[in-house]
Amino acid sequence: MRLLIARCQVDYAGRLSAHLPMAKRLILAKADGSVAIHADDRAYKPLNWMNPPCTLTVRPPDASVEAEAGLAEVWEVANTADDRLIISIAEVLHDSSHELGVDPGLVKDGVEAHLQVLLADNPDTFGDGWTLVRREYPTAVGPVDLLFRDAAGAHIAVEVKRRGEIDGVEQLSRYLELLNADPHLRPVQGVFAAQQIKPQAKVVAAARGITCVTVDYDLLRGIDHAEDRLF
Repeated sequence: MRLLIARCQVDYAGRLSAHLPMAKRLILAKADGSVAIHADDRAYKPLNWMNPPCTLTVRPPDASVEAEAGLAEVWEVANTADDRLIISIAEVLHDSSHELGVDPGLVKDGVEAHLQVLLADNPDTFGDGWTLVRREYPTAVGPVDLLFRDAAGAHIAVEVKRRGEIDGVEQLSRYLELLNADPHLRPVQGVFAAQQIKPQAKVVAAARGITCVTVDYDLLRGIDHAEDRLF
């Protein structure tokens, strides 16, 4: 991973257009090819970014406008959809590279990990005729918990949480973006499954076209006793 703190201007051109005026920012260039620009706020969310697959080209400023503007170098990041992220760097304050190696991934707590196994073994929780393709299906930003096919043969990616919050929906959204870039899989729909899902997470999921499913852990484990329930 390369960490660059610099005074820079950022322009995004493609399906959307965006402009960030000159300011000090953190630029992350990761081994998977992704590039993200961060400010000193907004928690984990970047100001702008480009997801892999993409290519990064670093060039000197041209002899006219860019040089006169005092730029030191220009980063051009392009993806296969011809979207471009242009980072115009005026001053570098810090530049370092670090080998992080292969990440072991998120270790789920016992209930969450067991819930994932139970749902993999019981695909009919989501619908008749569903079949499991794979647990921990890999993507460039980490594995999605479960990949199924529904009765019609369409792929469905399921992210499993014990408590469903907005972060989990955002995580599934990133997986879906990459899965839908694969012509052998798309279109891929998303399901956010948890024992409890917060109302705010449901709102975000609905806006992203993601289905929310509340699952009963005890019922899946076979220890739900109907005689002990009022309803």
